[in-house]
Amino acid sequence: MSLIQQIFADLFHLLFPRNCNACGTPLFNGEKTICTRCLYDLPFTDFHLYPENPAARLFWGRIPIHQVIALLHFKKGTRVQQLIHQLKYKGQTDIGLLLGNMIGERMLLSKQKPDLIIPVPLHPKKERSRGYNQSQCIAEGIAHILQIPINTKLLTRKINTTTQTKKNRYNRFENIKAAFEINQPHDLKNTHILLVDDILTTGATFEACGKLLLDNGLNKLSIATLAYAE
Repeated sequence: MSLIQQIFADLFHLLFPRNCNACGTPLFNGEKTICTRCLYDLPFTDFHLYPENPAARLFWGRIPIHQVIALLHFKKGTRVQQLIHQLKYKGQTDIGLLLGNMIGERMLLSKQKPDLIIPVPLHPKKERSRGYNQSQCIAEGIAHILQIPINTKLLTRKINTTTQTKKNRYNRFENIKAAFEINQPHDLKNTHILLVDDILTTGATFEACGKLLLDNGLNKLSIATLAYAE
């Protein structure tokens, strides 16, 4: 960037300051999306180092999962909740890309590289209303690091389910188990798929998607999510 471009950029940011999506304070030069202090203080799980981590144990006895990675611990009223809210409802898609990059870097460290990434799909009506699928933003961040393709056509959402927020584990699964479908023929026999969503709570959404993929011949399934809600 030339000196003149830098001056205009600094003037623009003075008039229209960029704020951290986690704490709301102005970002300094060189900071993007999340300030350095918030990045340092984020509650990383390090689940990529422990195959039998709490997020992975959530699926024991339900569906076979090769690996489960959740980047952050989730608690209400925290910066993690604020980040996910900004990503899902405020159009801050850079959050998904940035944190997706971090997931990808951890997967490289754990020497896990799937063949294909599938973001958990939104119903078309909801995606049109929101303008994007936040899970696809995360998937794009992961794919950039791992250098593997994303498929948004193989798995689709055919039912616009009611909110999952106040449902227990059983009711969440009952609410969502028939919501997805395989939309195009695909040979899954020798494929390792990484299924991506924004947050893992009861695991009902991942279970419904994963079961459908496995029932259609998928060889190996892994899961990645921004946050794990204990």
